[in-house]
Amino acid sequence: MQQLELIPNLVVNSAGLAAQALTKRFHGINHRVIPPSHYARGCYFMLSGSRGPPFDHLVYPIPEEGGLGVHFTVDLTGQVKFGPDVEWIDGVDDISSFLNRFDYVVNPKRAEKFYPEIRKYYPELKDESLEPGYSGIRPKLSGPKQPPADFVIQGGESHGVHGLVNLFGIESPGFTSSLAIAEHIATRFLK
Repeated sequence: MQQLELIPNLVVNSAGLAAQALTKRFHGINHRVIPPSHYARGCYFMLSGSRGPPFDHLVYPIPEEGGLGVHFTVDLTGQVKFGPDVEWIDGVDDISSFLNRFDYVVNPKRAEKFYPEIRKYYPELKDESLEPGYSGIRPKLSGPKQPPADFVIQGGESHGVHGLVNLFGIESPGFTSSLAIAEHIATRFLK
């Protein structure tokens, strides 16, 4: 059997939740520049029995520690959703442990914390009107009680491996700006 060997000019580690664990596997990497990993589960709850959204605009309350606060959005089907909240969870350092590692189940009891937050801007919210929606895990570069940290785009000048770009802590703003991030990487590292 013949083996195929690829030698790329640039490798972009955009492994999200596993970015730090994957980085530790690269030969020659300076481990001191790998930021710590923190993980926050964010749950969403849907408004049940509604006849349309209660607002005709998005609502983003004052940010809370680790997140933007429980905000109001409407998806493309018109479903009203509130979230995400912030629940700090344990992470892993071994990339092989990421398979089936995180629990994405939305605990219905978490709704108890959503009602008072939502009622700050939607006081008419009725009891028992929230039902579990979905959740996601955010890769954070800062943990509980730490000042927020923005995502990191790290090239060889930082970690010592020419042709490797690591993306750490890419959360929702990073997804929104993914095309700009790709353009930045191409402009800066593909010369």
